[in-house]
Amino acid sequence: MMHGWWWSDSMAVGWLHWVIFVLAVAVVLYPIGRILKRLGLSPFWSVLALVPLVNLAALWALALTEWPLRNGR
Repeated sequence: MMHGWWWSDSMAVGWLHWVIFVLAVAVVLYPIGRILKRLGLSPFWSVLALVPLVNLAALWALALTEWPLRNGR
């Protein structure tokens, strides 16, 4: 049975691709969000890690900003 030029047998496991994608995104975003939260920033800024070139600019901006002091040090 032919479904069209866009259909193939590999599309039957397309859901597995999305499961792996979501897990990979979570593995990247979760630790970045935790680090940002400890720095007093919103963890939602971790989404910038998924945007090419913006992630590098955000990393440099984070590295060059004043970090809050902890425990009076």
